[in-house]
Amino acid sequence: MARTGRSEKNRRAAPLPPSARVAIILAAFACMVGFAVVLARLTLEPSASSEALTHSNFTPGDSIDAYLAQPAFRDTVKQLGGNILLGVPFGVLLPVVLPRTRGLVRVGIATAVTMVLVELAQGAFVTGRTFDIDDVILNTAGALLGYLVLGRRLGRALHPRRRHWWHRFTRRNAVDA
Repeated sequence: MARTGRSEKNRRAAPLPPSARVAIILAAFACMVGFAVVLARLTLEPSASSEALTHSNFTPGDSIDAYLAQPAFRDTVKQLGGNILLGVPFGVLLPVVLPRTRGLVRVGIATAVTMVLVELAQGAFVTGRTFDIDDVILNTAGALLGYLVLGRRLGRALHPRRRHWWHRFTRRNAVDA
């Protein structure tokens, strides 16, 4: 049996046909638009019932500590888990729709910037809502989780790695000795 120099694990699947790639990217774009609508509905609608409870939080961890300290476990899970789940679509869809956002750091930065803007809009324009840095942290954690679980694989499957000039210095010779 001849050795090819590559293990079964390192073999790449055959590239997708261009029409399938385009269809998947368009479907991901449609999902991203749908997610943007859901995000806007969840975060930018007034909440008159919680107006008396709102306060801005610029200290990381304060809101998380407050949620963990409350006796109602269901509310804690709803707040913390909901904010984490709200970030997951960013981690899954960004590498598919925007190939330049591939990578853990890039997904984290793009999500954090987007969520800071959402939180600023909440604090400035929406009744009963305020800026909370912990929401940004939890949303970003969710995006990173989504990227690690699925987004990384999808991004690599749809957008093969680019060759950069420095790769010619780091690549091993393909000749087997």
